[in-house]
Amino acid sequence: MDSNNRPDHIEDYLARLHNGQWFGFGNNENKIYANLIVLDDTKTKPTEQECIDGLTQLQADYDQAIIDAENNKTSAKQKLQDLGLTVDEIKDTFGLWVI
Repeated sequence: MDSNNRPDHIEDYLARLHNGQWFGFGNNENKIYANLIVLDDTKTKPTEQECIDGLTQLQADYDQAIIDAENNKTSAKQKLQDLGLTVDEIKDTFGLWVI
């Protein structure tokens, strides 16, 4: 994860596939697919493409959640204004900035 908690490494995807410490890297200084090892013999190693696609989906989901949260704030602000609250009332009560 990056500093904003956005998934940015195949490790973020792998950690969601199964519970527990089922995978590791043969070289912890170079955590790339080629160094991926499966530590649990009941699990199988995903393909590199599955890791890429899985990380891409996690990133898309994260990005969409950010967009949805912003859209919800905008919608809430407008609904509060439509109910007759002033900009100052909205800011003071809910900490929402009105755009």
